[in-house]
Amino acid sequence: MTQITFKDKPITLIGEQVKEGDIAPNFTVLDNSLNLITLDDFKGKKKLISVIPSIDTGVCDQQTRKFNEEASAEDGVILTISVDLPFAQKRWCASNSLDNVVTLSDHRDLSFGENYGVIMQGMRLLARSVFVLNENNKVVYKEIVNEGTDFPDFELALEAYRNV
Repeated sequence: MTQITFKDKPITLIGEQVKEGDIAPNFTVLDNSLNLITLDDFKGKKKLISVIPSIDTGVCDQQTRKFNEEASAEDGVILTISVDLPFAQKRWCASNSLDNVVTLSDHRDLSFGENYGVIMQGMRLLARSVFVLNENNKVVYKEIVNEGTDFPDFELALEAYRNV
């Protein structure tokens, strides 16, 4: 099991850890209209998956904005996944006028968190992380941020996304 910290307190991550070089496992999440979405819905596209604990926090807000701005020119899809309710994600996107990122909710059954090994035990939140998948869903980049309140390495993630 992987250990991180969240606000300097040790947290164990549960779920199956995904590694670079793996074929990414499928998952089922909800979009802002409560439609079931799976990894297969983005078949044939490269993907930058930005995972955040909650869209309504400062670091998560900035992480989502940064990937929205920096990766939008690429031919692929930017997914932001959290356990926020779809209604909160929809409200946040509308109030922030972000249209290059797809927000998805894992609140229903933690399918993404379980399959990627990023559930923070005892918190029902996802650990801050970034995954870059190529068009065939091979994981070409992975970062699980050691301290949950810190930013991911934007430059390394964006470089991996641009070079897929």
